[in-house]
Amino acid sequence: MSRDFDIVVHGATGFTGRLVAEYLLQRCPDPAGGHNPEGIRWALGGRSPPKLAELRDSLGAPADTPLVVTDAGDPAALAALAGRTRLVLTTVGPYQLYGSALVAACAAAGTHYVDLCGEPAWMRQMIDAHSDTAARSGARIVFSCGFDSIPFDLGVWFVQQAFAERHGHPAPRVRGRVRRMKGTFSGGTAASLKATLAAAAQNPQVLEWLRSPFSLTPGFEGPRQPSGHKPMVDDALGLVQGEPVWVAPFVMAAINTKNVHRSNHLLQQRGLPAYGADFVYDEMLITGPGAKGEQMAQAVAADKSLGGEGGPKPGEGPSKAERESGFYDLLFLAEDSNGQRLTASVKGDRDPGYGSTSKMISESALCLLKDVPELPGGVWTPVPAMAAPLLQRLQAHAGLRFALEG
Repeated sequence: MSRDFDIVVHGATGFTGRLVAEYLLQRCPDPAGGHNPEGIRWALGGRSPPKLAELRDSLGAPADTPLVVTDAGDPAALAALAGRTRLVLTTVGPYQLYGSALVAACAAAGTHYVDLCGEPAWMRQMIDAHSDTAARSGARIVFSCGFDSIPFDLGVWFVQQAFAERHGHPAPRVRGRVRRMKGTFSGGTAASLKATLAAAAQNPQVLEWLRSPFSLTPGFEGPRQPSGHKPMVDDALGLVQGEPVWVAPFVMAAINTKNVHRSNHLLQQRGLPAYGADFVYDEMLITGPGAKGEQMAQAVAADKSLGGEGGPKPGEGPSKAERESGFYDLLFLAEDSNGQRLTASVKGDRDPGYGSTSKMISESALCLLKDVPELPGGVWTPVPAMAAPLLQRLQAHAGLRFALEG
C-alpha cells in the first residue's frame, strides 16, 4: 500500500516533539523528498497549522517540509492520519488521556507506532484491546521508546547475551542500578504519573496492574520479585571504603521492570534467546556507602515531588545547555546460583528525559521501518522488536554506550 509519508511526528509542536523534529532534521534533512541517508519521508504533525509552520521555519527546515494537521481528540482525523503514513511517532501524552484512539487507528490500518509511554495500566488495556488486530494488519505497536524503558530493556538484554555466551545459560537474576544521573524527568512523565494515580483511585483493576510485576505478560506469572520500595543495603555492590552501599527506590522502576518482564515473555514467544521462566529483576538508585548513603536513600524515598503540583509541566523543559550537560550511567549485575557474575553498563550523553529520549524514539522509528522486516504485527516492547539493530543505531547515532565491566 502506497503512503504519503514514512513517519509523521504527532505532537511536533510540543517540547519533546520539537526535539524529535530537530533530531530527525539532522538525520534526514530532506523530509519531503526522502533524499537523505535513511531515505525517509517525514512530516510534522500537530493541531495548529500556524504553529507547525512556525516550528518548520524556526528549525530551519526546508520550505516544502510536509505539515499534517493531527488532532488527538478526533478519531476520524487519526484514522485518516494512520492511512497516510507508514509509522506514527507520538509524543502526545499522557497516553491514557490522548493515545487510545491513535493506537486503535494504527492497529486497524497496519500502521507502525512508537511512543514514550510509561503508563503500564493503559499499556495493558491496549495490549488486550489491539494485539489481535495488529497481528492481522501487520502494525507493529512499540511502547516505551524513550528513557523509559530503552536503556533498561536493552541493558538487561545486553548483559544477558554476554552472560549466556560466557556461561552457557541466561542469568536468573539481574539487578538494574542507577549509578549516576544528571537531568530532569519530563513534564509528560509527571503528568502521566498523576493521570495513572487518578485512574487507580477510580478503578481497582488499574491498581492491581500497577502492583503486579507481570501485568504486561497476560497468561504468564513468574517468581516473586523484589519490591524495591524501601531503602536498603545492597550486598551485591560489595563494600566501598569499607562501608556497605545503600540503594533507594527508583521512580521509573514501576514501568521499566514490567517492560523487561514483557520483553522476556515476548522473546520466548518469538523463539529468541530469553531469560527463563524463573527470571528475577529489580531496579534501584545507588546513593552511596555508609551513613551518608543511608541518609540520602531515606531522602530519596521520602521525595514525592514528581507527582506533586510543583513538578515539571507538559510543554516545559530544560534549556539546550542543560540538556547537553546531562547524562546517565546505569549498571546491570547478572548472576546465577553458582556465583557466576557479569556486569555491564549503559551510558547516555544527554539528559535522560529530553535530550536522550528524543534521540532514542527517533532511532526506534527508523529502526522499525528499515531494520526489522521480519517482525510481525503486534504490540511490542523495544527488545523483542528490535534489540540488536536498535542497539547498533543508538551507539552509532544517539550517544548511548553499552559495555561489559567484568
